[in-house]
Amino acid sequence: MEKPLHTLGLLETCEGLRDGRFTAETYTRALLARIAARDEAIQAWTWLNPEEAIRAARRCDAAFEAGQTLGPLEGIPVGVKDIFATAGVPTEMGSPAYKGYIPNESAKVIERLEARGGFVLGKTVTTECAFLTPGKTRNPWNPRHTPGGSSSGSAAAVAAGFVPAALGTQTNGSVIRPAAFCGVVGFKPTQGLVPIAGALAFSHTLDQPGLFTRSGRDAAWFAAALGVDGDRPREALRPLPEAPHLAAVRSPVWDLAEDHARQSFVDCLQALRKGGARVEEIELPGPFGEAHQAIRTIMAVESAFNLEALYRDKASLLSAALRDFMTEGVNTGSPVYLRALKTRRELQDELDAFLEGFDAIVTPSTTGEAPATLGQTGNPAFCSIWSLCGGPAVTIPAGLGPRGLPLGLQIVGAQGQDERLLAVALWCEERLPFAPLK
Repeated sequence: MEKPLHTLGLLETCEGLRDGRFTAETYTRALLARIAARDEAIQAWTWLNPEEAIRAARRCDAAFEAGQTLGPLEGIPVGVKDIFATAGVPTEMGSPAYKGYIPNESAKVIERLEARGGFVLGKTVTTECAFLTPGKTRNPWNPRHTPGGSSSGSAAAVAAGFVPAALGTQTNGSVIRPAAFCGVVGFKPTQGLVPIAGALAFSHTLDQPGLFTRSGRDAAWFAAALGVDGDRPREALRPLPEAPHLAAVRSPVWDLAEDHARQSFVDCLQALRKGGARVEEIELPGPFGEAHQAIRTIMAVESAFNLEALYRDKASLLSAALRDFMTEGVNTGSPVYLRALKTRRELQDELDAFLEGFDAIVTPSTTGEAPATLGQTGNPAFCSIWSLCGGPAVTIPAGLGPRGLPLGLQIVGAQGQDERLLAVALWCEERLPFAPLK
């Protein structure tokens, strides 16, 4: 029996389209039917135009029939976080302050997506200005629980079978956390690999695009398709050929982890060791204890700078949480900010030195299962160090917690070693089997 089209991963879909087993229109209609059946409970979308999606799919089919090569994302519908400018489409940043804003030009990554054969199925829900205040999206595993943030709609859309891939962004924990909460793969590439230009700027030092898929192989393909040259990273499309050497890091925020998250991490290490990995349990050097304050300082100061006009002209339309955070940034002195940037540069070097001799770091993705609330999106503490340093990180599903919600394992690599990291992630993924939502 053939799999329902909405359950296909990104690479499976690319192969099916290329082999002529189904058309882009047929596939898109299957996704739209899935959305019609389930999105009332999940609410992943802030903008969706089924007629325009079908027209885009038909254009892809016409190009196929004409013998044109569309690129590595040929005919693939993608969900896009609603902070990426999308020409002719509402881009409202999760905030009433941007209500009705329709840009004339698309973000660079959207241009690449379309140039390489894909198209925007719809815009996914983000928290307010990609910060803390949640949008309407619920966790597909249990709608009483948060999907995480700020890329909440993108993570939920992939988990629910609405799209095979989606774009998000991460400043602190906005890709890794929602991916872990929703039971999908979330990949934050090395900063600069995928362009951020055209997305809402919150913290220009830290903001970077991230990707959501249902497997590590799909994440590798998607990232490569959106990279500078659009070629696939061949090594990253298969697992590491030998068992990896891993540094198991609890990090300075281990005390925030819930008991079930701690046990899940222990279980993951046991499974990886059983598979042949050499796992050393080792802690980060002392200076990493400064990372969480440094990232907060940089975010606060730069959000006040980048959203200054919003703060000045539309403060009444912003949440108290966002106003207070920007006020914190305004009141932070230049020496404190410059010291935080210096700490970031020093920790980047420290992390590169720490990773020498290891293929990757493994560490928890989150403090535990998605909290049973829609009023907040969970704690990003287990992402902060890696976001501050700007290197690649990926979370893979690693089992279920006591309430039947997903838990993830975060894998972190050295700057610029994205292919190596993804190959390690594929190796680990094979030893941590996980059943996605049906």
